[in-house]
Amino acid sequence: MIQSLRGMNDILSEDYERFEYFIATASTIAKRYGFHYIETPLLEETALFKRSVGESSDIVGKEMYQFIDKGENDVCLRPEGTAGVVRAFIQHKLDKKGGIHRFYYHGPMFRYERPQKGRLREFHQFGIESFGVASVYEDALMIMMVSDILTALGIGYRLKLNSLGDQHCMPAYREKLVSFIDSCGDAICGDCERRKLTNPIRVLDCKNEHCQSLYLNAPKLIDHLCEGCQSDFETLKSILDQHAIAYEIDTNLVRGLDYYSKTAFEFVSDNIGSQSAIAGGGRYDRLIEFLDGKPTPAVGFALGIERLMELIVMPESVREGYYFGAMDETAIKPILLAAEKARRNQKAVVEYKPRKLQDHLKGADRINARYCAIIGENELNQNSIWVKDLVEKNEKLIPLNEFFA
Repeated sequence: MIQSLRGMNDILSEDYERFEYFIATASTIAKRYGFHYIETPLLEETALFKRSVGESSDIVGKEMYQFIDKGENDVCLRPEGTAGVVRAFIQHKLDKKGGIHRFYYHGPMFRYERPQKGRLREFHQFGIESFGVASVYEDALMIMMVSDILTALGIGYRLKLNSLGDQHCMPAYREKLVSFIDSCGDAICGDCERRKLTNPIRVLDCKNEHCQSLYLNAPKLIDHLCEGCQSDFETLKSILDQHAIAYEIDTNLVRGLDYYSKTAFEFVSDNIGSQSAIAGGGRYDRLIEFLDGKPTPAVGFALGIERLMELIVMPESVREGYYFGAMDETAIKPILLAAEKARRNQKAVVEYKPRKLQDHLKGADRINARYCAIIGENELNQNSIWVKDLVEKNEKLIPLNEFFA
């Protein structure tokens, strides 16, 4: 028997309801903030992610589904969403048009890593990208939007916050950090040795407990911010205070991608085990330029949908729509016509196989329909349809010409 690949799961049963509810809730909130939908291909040139995500990241170094296609192109399944949106932004010359461009997206991402709870090889993200706004107020807007989404879904969280500096303060800090890493000698792991050469700040994100103990006394970037970055960070904190969004400063929060600068944030949950991050993002003002676009400020975030699934508090189920059933073969055609009429403004599900009334009522319960509408021999003789309201618990016989009106 052929089965799904390891770490690539089907979404069915009650999970699809949670999944759809998440997408609908997050999309509605994004639209309220003035964002509109964008969709990019699942398959992109590998170079896009090497240049944007960065060679030092685990994603590029270990986890990409990369291959040579039949046209001898080096391609990969997208491991994250931001790079593809930036590529589309540049390709369609939106960077040249100027102005503000705000997008939201959702869809599958792919990373070849060890599957575990909340972390799959094919997983789904909901993401937001904002281009053209340099103000730290846009950073605050991102955090407020994530907070609104999680609150609407009934999910509790803790917010971690940090500043990664910019091209003015990062170089001097990087030198100090490399000197500190060198002082650790051979005690650091192989990943940290590699990151020291490619993107030293990433060592602070190392998951090796021994390395983490070594870095407790490492210089903190937040203590080496230039005046502009420090001012922005203080402003961000004051905005969050004003909106009663609690946060904690995490000086080791660097995010897993190389393109971040200034604001970095992560929302975590204490209810999903060790993989506690449920959303994260930050500012990436230089990524568009790195990908040969016109320098454009940008900020965004992404939420991992699978990690949120079991945390979502579903709204109370409400009966809605119609269940249509025939009690004999001759009733099937009028039942289809009745369903077609009802379906113009609400859900209408048809059971074609003739069944007893009790079986049809059970069928209406299974789909949580409000109305059970039946045509049998008696109804055909009277040119009518029997309808029971399963909420109000009343029933009536309606002439078909009135039902079709």
